[in-house]
Amino acid sequence: MEKINVRKGSMPSAQLTKAEFARRMRSHFYDPVFDNMEAAIQAIIDKAWFVYDDYHKSPRTHTAGEGFHDPSYQLSDEWRAAHKAVQAAEAQQKDASSRPRILLINGSSRSEHSCPGEMSKTFRMTEIAKSVFARAPEIVVDFLDLSLLTSQYGRVIYPCKACVSTAMPLCHWPCSCYPNHAIGQVNDWMNEIYPMWAAAHGVMIISPVHWYQAPSVLKLMIDRLVCADGGNPDPTTTHGKHADEAKQLELEGWDYPRHLAGRVFSVVVHGDAAGVENLRRMLSDWLTDIGLIPAGKRSQLDRYIGYYRPYATSHDDFDADRDFQAEVEIAAESLVEAVKLLRAGKLPQPGAGLHDPRPK
Repeated sequence: MEKINVRKGSMPSAQLTKAEFARRMRSHFYDPVFDNMEAAIQAIIDKAWFVYDDYHKSPRTHTAGEGFHDPSYQLSDEWRAAHKAVQAAEAQQKDASSRPRILLINGSSRSEHSCPGEMSKTFRMTEIAKSVFARAPEIVVDFLDLSLLTSQYGRVIYPCKACVSTAMPLCHWPCSCYPNHAIGQVNDWMNEIYPMWAAAHGVMIISPVHWYQAPSVLKLMIDRLVCADGGNPDPTTTHGKHADEAKQLELEGWDYPRHLAGRVFSVVVHGDAAGVENLRRMLSDWLTDIGLIPAGKRSQLDRYIGYYRPYATSHDDFDADRDFQAEVEIAAESLVEAVKLLRAGKLPQPGAGLHDPRPK
């Protein structure tokens, strides 16, 4: 057994002074409508400072109870609720009598309800996909519109803290890094998104290219889904975030549970000048790595719309490209066929039962 070494160094402290904490918190009350509420605001800041300085990450907990490695561990009520939602979704997904489900994801940050003032072409493609799915009424469609991160109050996906790089068992399924009430990291949307993935039999991601990469709204979700591939479903085994315990578990032999493996997927990527093939490959590689299965050759698509033409006419260019619209339909149809075959036990999965000598 290798020696457990939790590496520390000279990274600067993240601790704020009370004055800086108050300044940052006051920025939430910048609007003049709050000008006559100074006493109330100061009272809130004083309480919030205590929560921060005393580090109340998970202020409401109960003993974990039966079914956990350490039943006496004080488990976050919020994590337990997220855990139960994921468990229910997983059970529904495995229930042969349940209706097949497809998760359709709009990976664009653009919205007519935010600064761009115009709908995205990606959203229009999701509408095409929805019309295809509607032709299979037995299928339930869950629509995840990531543009709400830019256009709706209180929608947040926090960045991944990279617990996996310390040790895989430190990354919990679902993620336990958030909410963190001590530093105001609340309203994490991922606790609603995890069950959507867990319940799905098929997943379709439609995304534009942003500077050769996935839009930030999509990448945030992707990074936070790291816990779906090898994540630890029992935080009591590491007593929260104890790095030494997580390292010990990994070195003893971690089984890397693939929580989303076996689902099928489709990917559609579009752009205007560069990067579509790279992003389509990256998304497909990621989904394959976490155990999802391509829904056939025509389920993965990358195309340009109005190649090097003005942004101002891009919707018109999409209107004119009937072939691309038809290809989006075909990608969605391929996913429907694959979901039906999967549910019927007729989708070949060569190698699915073989041992992986280097899971990661």
